[in-house]
Amino acid sequence: MAEKVNNFPPLPKFIPLKPCFYQNFADEIPIDYQSLVKRIYHVWIFYCITLVVNIIACLAWWIGGGYGVNFGLAILWLILFSPCGYVCWFRPAYKAFRSDSSFNFMAFFFIFGAQFLLTILQAIGFSGWGACGWLAAITFFSTNAAAAVFMLFSAIMFTMSAVAMLICILRVHKIYRGAGGSFQKAQDEWNSGTWRNPPSREAQYSNFSGNSLPEYPTVPNYPPGNQWP
Repeated sequence: MAEKVNNFPPLPKFIPLKPCFYQNFADEIPIDYQSLVKRIYHVWIFYCITLVVNIIACLAWWIGGGYGVNFGLAILWLILFSPCGYVCWFRPAYKAFRSDSSFNFMAFFFIFGAQFLLTILQAIGFSGWGACGWLAAITFFSTNAAAAVFMLFSAIMFTMSAVAMLICILRVHKIYRGAGGSFQKAQDEWNSGTWRNPPSREAQYSNFSGNSLPEYPTVPNYPPGNQWP
């Protein structure tokens, strides 16, 4: 088997840094769930773009008469949540479907759920939080209509991000519960230490040679992806 070389993030050759992760949907994710895992990845990308738009909106907010602290926090959120979102909730989802890891499923549910709630707060847009949401944009129309229009773009994108996150977490939960997943299984992985480096599905199958199969399948029989709305 060829050695897997880290390929994400894809960095230019002149940068003296190397990618930190190996990511290959076709190679590591079961075909029935590749579209769902890719959708979660696209949600992460869209959320990062939303944070960039939010910086521009907060700058317009500041220029139009708002507080500069919102612009500073918007930059901080982009620097913080872009890499943390990939590492803390996309990678657990990727590893969960790659290895059928209950621990990673649970990590995804808890962290992605917290991210979903935070995105709702950003979509609302409380002043001083560094997020141009609906409340901030609508109330600012009386002060500077032009700046408020820029702020509406950020509010719309935060709302779209929250809706996409809700859809993803519900679909993953249906698949996990439909396969008999539970918090107890996640605890068992924690106690045994297999959560640190769970074997891939391919590696689980390679543990058996010849025509013999284990009494119980190592990979649960998930319902086909097209059965879930």
